[in-house]
Formats: sequence, structure tokens, C-alpha cells
Amino acid sequence: MGKGAATREAVIDEALRQAVALGLEGISLGGLAESLKLSKSGLFAHFKSKEALQLAVLEEASERFRRQVVEPGLTEPRGGPRLRALFDRWLDWIEGEPCMGGCIFAVASQEYDDRPGPVRDRLVAVQNDWHELLARVATDLPRDGKAPVAFGRQVAFELVGLGLSFQLHGKLMNRRDARQRAEEAFDRLLREAVG
Repeated sequence: MGKGAATREAVIDEALRQAVALGLEGISLGGLAESLKLSKSGLFAHFKSKEALQLAVLEEASERFRRQVVEPGLTEPRGGPRLRALFDRWLDWIEGEPCMGGCIFAVASQEYDDRPGPVRDRLVAVQNDWHELLARVATDLPRDGKAPVAFGRQVAFELVGLGLSFQLHGKLMNRRDARQRAEEAFDRLLREAVG
């Protein structure tokens, strides 16, 4: 990897850490340059705008999510084991890497729920992909055969609700039993879905 690519990677990595704490809008090119000991003009050479940096941060987060949550989860057998693996790894993601401390998608969803533009569009696409994956996996749950797409989407809707509740109780409210409650709710949802 060349020096330019390594610098770009370091900038995105630091911007992602800051975005989890401050939001995508809270990222500042000046603050990044200072924390990375770069000139503002050097940083600007890699990202011509704050929006370009925000989009790069979302792409990096999406790639990490794919590697840490999606790919390992999809190696599990179809049905309940696969859905459980995806859900457990998602909870791990929400808890955050030690250097991250949270979920950039949850943070950005609050920032961009009513703000139009390319960053919101990319965030919506990433979240749609995740929800559709959960829905497809959920269609393999019933014992009596493949379920309709509408069934999968309902299960995905409820799973996302569990993840958001886990985020709220575990992060904001600092409830130590948040993970246990999320896992119990998942077990109940899975029992109902399997039939």
C-alpha cells in the first residue's frame, strides 16, 4: 500500500471513530487533520468535501459490517442457526469494537432520518440491504417449508426493533441486562417464527 492510500485509510479510520462519538456531521476536516498530524490541505487532497469523507466513512463501516457480521453469519446452517448468528454478531457490532464504542449506523440514522442528500441515500441503501438479508434468512425458519417474503420482512422488522432496543438500553441507559433481554426476546421471536 502506497503512502497516499495508507494516509487515506488512516483518515477514514479516525473519521469513523469520531463519527460514532460525534455523528457524521460532527466530523471536521480541521479536527481530523489535527488528530492525525496532517495539514488541512493534505487532508483536503484526499477528500474534496466533507460529504465525500462522510460517504467514505459509510463505505468503510459497511465493509467492516459485512466482514464482521454478515459473512461469518452466513456460514451457519440455514434457518434458526443462521439468523441467530447474524443477530448475535449484530449485537456484538452494536456494543462496538473497543476503539469504536458503538454503531455508526444507529448514530447516522438519527442524524439523517429527515435530511435529504447522498449521505442519507447511501445510509438508506445500506440499511435496506441489511433488512432484506434478515428477511431472506427468516423465510427459511418455518418447519413446514419456506415462508413468504412478507413473513420474512415481518421477522426482520421485529429483529431490527430488538437491535434498536438493545442499542437504547445498553448504550444510552447503560442497563447491564440489555444483552440478556435482547437474546431472550430473540429466542421468543424465533420460537414463534419456527412454529
